[in-house]
Amino acid sequence: MATQIDKEACREAYNQVRDDNTDINWAAFKYEGSMIVAAGQGTDYEDFKRMCTDDARLFGFVRIMTGDAMSKRAKFTLITWIGENISGLQRAKISTDKAKVKEIVQNFAKEFMFSDPRELDEDNIRTELKKAGGANYDAQAE
Repeated sequence: MATQIDKEACREAYNQVRDDNTDINWAAFKYEGSMIVAAGQGTDYEDFKRMCTDDARLFGFVRIMTGDAMSKRAKFTLITWIGENISGLQRAKISTDKAKVKEIVQNFAKEFMFSDPRELDEDNIRTELKKAGGANYDAQAE
């Protein structure tokens, strides 16, 4: 059965993360049968990380703050999480299903695919986002 996506609920969660007037900094989208649904959102990245278990396959849209004292800016990332216990068929399917998620999650600086919880380290992601962002004025302070 072809995977479907709850576009309205997922778009609402995506827009809340992008909205500068909310504290929401992550949204997760998970599978319920053959449907991708909004699975939650929040203000604490650790809550998102707890959803990334060995038995889970999900997508996350995350806001990470970068910059220095003079210039703070939000960078966004799309994370695909594939737990260690996910079958080969489900692993293969997630790459084609990602196109449906990207119809909604369109604006992000960098995309990641993780299966090891250590890869979800927020500082690691921030470093990669800085590299993807071009000019790094933080280097002047070093």
